[in-house]
Amino acid sequence: MISLIICSRTNVLPESFTQNVSDTIGCSYELIVIDNSQNQYSIFEAYNLGIQQSKGEILCFVHDDVLFHTKEWGAVLELQFKENPDFSVIGIAGSKVKTKFPTGWWDCEDQYKVLNIIQHDKDQIDYQNSGFNKGNLQKVLFIDGVFMALKKNHFFLFDTDLKGFHNYDLNLCIKIRENSGNIGVTNKILLEHLSVGNLNRDWFISTAAFHKKYFKSLTINNSSPEQEIFAGKRFIDYTMRILGKKKGIIYLLSVFRFTNSFKVKYTLGKYIINKFF
Repeated sequence: MISLIICSRTNVLPESFTQNVSDTIGCSYELIVIDNSQNQYSIFEAYNLGIQQSKGEILCFVHDDVLFHTKEWGAVLELQFKENPDFSVIGIAGSKVKTKFPTGWWDCEDQYKVLNIIQHDKDQIDYQNSGFNKGNLQKVLFIDGVFMALKKNHFFLFDTDLKGFHNYDLNLCIKIRENSGNIGVTNKILLEHLSVGNLNRDWFISTAAFHKKYFKSLTINNSSPEQEIFAGKRFIDYTMRILGKKKGIIYLLSVFRFTNSFKVKYTLGKYIINKFF
């Protein structure tokens, strides 16, 4: 059985979502909805409550603003875990690298991304499928939180020292890798994500807190200086855009300690100065 765990901002799930799950999952399942309409839980706390209530062999953390396109996707997921026993977590989007600089998992060159998702972005709908040149299940370092399936026998609880509603996906992946589990992205399951993530002030605060706490765990990724610089420039661009130049520079200076490379600090420092002036 699959336990679908959802942290909901409303006390009633959209009927379109529940009907879509019923029509497509193709196996026994339970729907565990943590009512967070009063904003009383962080997503870390809400998901832990869901884990404690779950009875399934597979835990599936999923957003409620998705529609599944794959028929019998639950049976497909069970089979993927059975045929790949060395994998602990399976998602539908992720990356093979992650910088030590405080960026999102997606802040990398396209060649390192593995994706199988229909993504809504403002007025655009984009089918993203890439990175599956070596089979339908690709090993990655991190996956996106829109859909994360975990074998329950790999005991896991989210870190409630972390607050808010961001970086729970990175948290899960760090913990699984610390216990020698593999993380994969599959192209056997396709879903449509009806909204796009919001990079706001809370995301920046959460990202800095996560990288501060898990800095040592992130150093095992062995990302090259070139990858750090590529991701860092992207991160600087939207930091300045979202926080503004003055607040953006203050924030960026506060997170520069997360990289030990002089080359990275020097290059990104010059980039910030050029952006500001």
